[in-house]
Amino acid sequence: MRLSQLLLVTLREDPADAELPSHKLLVRAGYIRRVGNGIYAYLPFMWRVLQKVSQIVREEMNRSGAQECLLPQLQPADLWRESGRWETYTKAEGIMFALRDRQDRDLGLGPTHEEVITALARDLIRSYRQLPLHLYQIQTKFRDEIRPRFGLMRGREFIMKDGYSFHADAASLDQTYNLMYQTYSRILQRCGLEFRAVEADSGAIGGSKSHEFMVLAEAGEDEVLFSEDGQYAANSEKAVSVPPKAQPSPFTAVETVETPDCSTLEALCESLNCSATQVLKTVLYGASFENDRQVLVLVGLRGDQTVNEVKLVNALTARAPRYDATALISLSPLESEAAQALLKPDCPLGYIAPDLSDKWINNQPHLEPAFLRLLDETAVPLQGFVAGANQLGQHRVGLRWGNPMVQPQEVVDVRQAQAGDRAVHDPSQRLRTARGIEIGHIFQLGRKYSQAMGATYTSEQGKEEALVMGCYGVGVSRLAQAAVEQSYDDQGIIWPVALAPYQAIVVIPNLKDAQQVAVADQIYHDLNQAGIETLLDDRQERAGVKFKDADLLGIPYRVVTGRAVAQGEVEVVIRASGESVQIAIDQILPTLRQWIARALAGPDR
Repeated sequence: MRLSQLLLVTLREDPADAELPSHKLLVRAGYIRRVGNGIYAYLPFMWRVLQKVSQIVREEMNRSGAQECLLPQLQPADLWRESGRWETYTKAEGIMFALRDRQDRDLGLGPTHEEVITALARDLIRSYRQLPLHLYQIQTKFRDEIRPRFGLMRGREFIMKDGYSFHADAASLDQTYNLMYQTYSRILQRCGLEFRAVEADSGAIGGSKSHEFMVLAEAGEDEVLFSEDGQYAANSEKAVSVPPKAQPSPFTAVETVETPDCSTLEALCESLNCSATQVLKTVLYGASFENDRQVLVLVGLRGDQTVNEVKLVNALTARAPRYDATALISLSPLESEAAQALLKPDCPLGYIAPDLSDKWINNQPHLEPAFLRLLDETAVPLQGFVAGANQLGQHRVGLRWGNPMVQPQEVVDVRQAQAGDRAVHDPSQRLRTARGIEIGHIFQLGRKYSQAMGATYTSEQGKEEALVMGCYGVGVSRLAQAAVEQSYDDQGIIWPVALAPYQAIVVIPNLKDAQQVAVADQIYHDLNQAGIETLLDDRQERAGVKFKDADLLGIPYRVVTGRAVAQGEVEVVIRASGESVQIAIDQILPTLRQWIARALAGPDR
């Protein structure tokens, strides 16, 4: 294509609402344009990138044996009520766009499609002979983000590949899950991205085993923890580790000591001249379930550790049935002001311990009269430790579990793993940290949806069994921006060859030079005829403007028909390295063909 005929509007200044470099560059280079809050138009250059990502995804999914389909974006609320997720997605997480039609029926714009696909499976799958079955689609999804930001990273409308598999048993699911792990790895390798697959939390999707595929980038929202030997990697929300060893306690006898003005851990440790590893810290949370029942939660953990609230949400969701609930609506730490409405006056906040008496809870409708008491695993081995005395200005020292401190019966893992912790699989290994952008997630759903929605099959033995399910997603538009976030410089985008909207751009520095124009036209024609996607910058602009735009656009190879054409040569600039080489005109085609083939050589290709 000739740039003089294309829609290309570049900006010299960063857009005011953009924070990430990738967001700034995609707007500046004319790839995307903001239409509304979290809503973007994909302009022609971006659409070519998205088509390339989609094609790589499609080829690898088809190679795996999955079948492509297209599911409705508009989904009946009744299906979501069957699965029990309507309240979660419209109230608890609040990410579904919900509406009502003229017959007063509730509908939602699809943020995901587990309910729809399960309903179809319920209608269409009858026998074990139809299994396993794997369907996928590539289409637009909608999520009502509280704070849309970062361009395509966290928008309200985005393109996604989501796939769903159905099986007779867990062994069959394992096979497809492992195949998808390999397939996703191949997709990212073909896209030319540096990535890491990590263990992950399943979140509102549910299920058991899950992995996220992270494109590594400094601006990534997610923290990845991994061992140096490469045997372990997990999202920080899921990661487990062995914490540093606790220092010996200086306290041998149980006693209550005066600790005025020691409501913070730092002040307490300084006052008692002890290590935070010998302090039992108690954090108070307020939890609300979808049936309006509220629970006050006391979480005890070692003083040098912090609560991982994703793990805590999972622990509370697992305990929801005891409160006649299925979904957790909200969870928040209770600071003194927020706690006043739920606790009686003069409750010794800042000095509490896991054995704080239930008498401090206010008598209110929907508020449980007893604390839910959880103890993190890090606190179990403590001996001679320090804890609040449940009296203002006082702490107890020298405590041991059993007497006088009774250990809560519910021991859980709710601590946040940290870089520098020891790895569980090999304590000699230390966990390291990196930032990542999640672009893919695979789940083993099991029977979560099939049991809730009555999706069954007849087994070989003639029994009716619930289908076993898997779920596999790739953020197509998110992946495209993640590629920019991973690779850019001060001049602009540096696209991997596999994703670039065009592989080469031919620049004519001087349109008044007939030889430069003729050589450029011939190279442009030859490259396109050979299947190399090539632009021709034939605009009436200064050479410097053309060079800057080529760098901003991130086209992998720039061919410049400058003065050297008189000697039968042109300049080729490699965008990724900035290297400039002089090449004979008749060698441009074979040289670029070789370079591009090498760049596109993916796994087993």
